[in-house]
Amino acid sequence: MTERAPVTDWIHDFDHTDPRWTENPYPIWDELRSASPVVHTNRYLGCYMPTTFAAVKEISYDTEHFSSRRIIVREVRLASPPPAPPITSDPPEHKPAKRLLLPPFTPDAVAKLEPRVRELCNELIDAFIADDSCDAAAAYSKHIPVKTICHMLGIPERDSDIFIRWIHEVLELGIKDDAVLMKAVYEMSTYFAGHIAQRKQHPSDDLISTLMNARDDKGQPLSDAHVLGSLRLLLIAGIDTTWSAIGAALWHLAAHPDDCARLVAEPELMPTAIEEFLRAYSPVTMAREVMKDTEIAGCPVKAGNMMLLSFPAANRDPAIFPDADRVKIDRKENPHVAFGLGIHRCVGSNLARMEMTVALEEWLKRIPQFRLDPTKAVRWSEGTVRGPRQLPLLLGRPN
Repeated sequence: MTERAPVTDWIHDFDHTDPRWTENPYPIWDELRSASPVVHTNRYLGCYMPTTFAAVKEISYDTEHFSSRRIIVREVRLASPPPAPPITSDPPEHKPAKRLLLPPFTPDAVAKLEPRVRELCNELIDAFIADDSCDAAAAYSKHIPVKTICHMLGIPERDSDIFIRWIHEVLELGIKDDAVLMKAVYEMSTYFAGHIAQRKQHPSDDLISTLMNARDDKGQPLSDAHVLGSLRLLLIAGIDTTWSAIGAALWHLAAHPDDCARLVAEPELMPTAIEEFLRAYSPVTMAREVMKDTEIAGCPVKAGNMMLLSFPAANRDPAIFPDADRVKIDRKENPHVAFGLGIHRCVGSNLARMEMTVALEEWLKRIPQFRLDPTKAVRWSEGTVRGPRQLPLLLGRPN
């Protein structure tokens, strides 16, 4: 585990794992944006970060100069990073790999999952609604996507705690500790290899079997390594991102009772509120590897560096979003990029929106009044995905 020195100059020496960034990144992004559309740090073996919406968009569409083979900024760069197609795929391999994942995430396919997600939300609420407090992250938000993905993949919900541990090790601890990362990748691969072997003997109709039965552009079945990589992606990308988005929305409503009361009184605002929560509290920061020297927004970038591609920072750019740091649950024009841009735009966006919507609707039906517990701290996750990991709430009307 590498210990980093505290940042003393954000513009020339930023660190996205610094505790101040984790706790409240928004003023830091404002400072960086006011200095340059692209900033650089020597940390993490050299890393750039675009600070504006326009610069993030330019990079997202430039697959010639920026590769997706590395999607997390880390202390170590393995010669052959573990693949997770299609998110780690570049053209021309990317398109066929993504095409295989589209059918289970269409609006019609997602709609079939909604009744189970509503049932799940109420099962979770049943466990704590009689209490006067709860940790909404631990008791509610983290379980919704993990159990939904388990349902889609046909794997036991009882294994969900293992999946959550792997996510923590890959997306947080693994940024600075290579051994932790590789151990988690190995354990995930071993776990899913067992399920692949089982389905070869006993085929089913779940998402694992769908990938095993898929054919590439040449009509050949996918390799076990390809299937394993895609399953690792679905497990990680399908859980932590949505868990974080649900938790951040609940955090906002707990801290802003007027918005909460309005959403309860005007449930028709839910679609625009969801989009605004996605914009204002976008959970996902991806990365690209700079493959060729180029310029972004007039700023030179050098091959061999990483690029921290902050969709959350883009979504706070006042050049695109008026009152960018103000959360407006009735914001009409909202071209946010919470799900990314370009060829790697999130394949699971329909699922994430449905899970967020259902999670908030069912919560507000049964717990229309709640607030942050002033005696306990909210803890946010570090690194690639940002969301509440501890969200202590007091339930019901204040005394």
